Amino acid sequence: MHVAVIGAGAVGGLLAALLDRAGHDVAVTARGEHLAAIRRGGIVLDGGYGSHVARVSASETLAAETLATRPNLAILATKGQDAGTALRANAALLDGVPLLVVQNGLGGIRVAAEVLPGSALVGGLALFATSYLSPGHITVTAALPIVLGGAAGTDASVVERFAELLRGVMPVETVENLEGAQWTKLLINHVNALPAITGLSVQQTVADARLLRVLAASLRETVRIANRLGIRFAGLQGIPGWVLPWLGRGPIALAALLPRLLARRMGKVPNPASTLQSIRRGQLTEIDFLNGAVVRVAREHGFDAPINAALVRLVHEVERTGTFLMPEEVAARVPVR
Repeated sequence: MHVAVIGAGAVGGLLAALLDRAGHDVAVTARGEHLAAIRRGGIVLDGGYGSHVARVSASETLAAETLATRPNLAILATKGQDAGTALRANAALLDGVPLLVVQNGLGGIRVAAEVLPGSALVGGLALFATSYLSPGHITVTAALPIVLGGAAGTDASVVERFAELLRGVMPVETVENLEGAQWTKLLINHVNALPAITGLSVQQTVADARLLRVLAASLRETVRIANRLGIRFAGLQGIPGWVLPWLGRGPIALAALLPRLLARRMGKVPNPASTLQSIRRGQLTEIDFLNGAVVRVAREHGFDAPINAALVRLVHEVERTGTFLMPEEVAARVPVR
């Protein structure tokens, strides 16, 4: 199978390496030092899915002269803020090719539909945890599944094509309720903001009572918004979807059960979360597509999300200044009620 991976970072690099190990012809896009490292020594993979060095074709954009053939399938795994630019740069070779959009937050499918109107679209939710802390090197810290679901109008056979491709390299789950699964994953991704603000791992964040209270309050606020919008949460990672609406109806202590569960499942290896990894690399984060997506959706429907908005502001402050905040300062600046 000829597969193009747009954005060979922590998620895309993992998928590319696993597909290469399975014998597929893989071409990836990357930038800067990461691209140079891949060209020089391949994608070096280690951790939960085993070790492999993937000698894949790598360039800033897909080019007909560097591909053996037009891709059979493509995967978009950039950060949310880079999706539109990356797709437009590669549209000539991708329009009409089935595309799997593997991104955190909301909105990736919408952007892909605008840029590639001829492509069948599938959404992917990465439940596995990976770290990309140095160019060309991907470490898997939690070897969990990927979840796939078709966008509106996408035939189930397209979802199954991607499922068959990825079942050969990792655990795969499929869902019919992609929107509900995206909102459930959005809740899981709430663990990203506070590590980016404090420089602490997810486990350290959850272990700090002050930070856990802020995190739980942001989760409860998000669930309350989803409940008002009539979102039907889907079950992920063994978390039943029917349980999640109740996190918005009870005390903060109830909402705190979710991050405690997630941190416990991550084990003892410190998980920096993807947003902190971006901070450490000096890159802009995807916070506007995570907590920021909650703020945007709330405003579109005439109400506010002050806790999530405060977290977005603090992440952008750290992006701008390069200075992490102490837990007590975070607790003082986020309006938990």
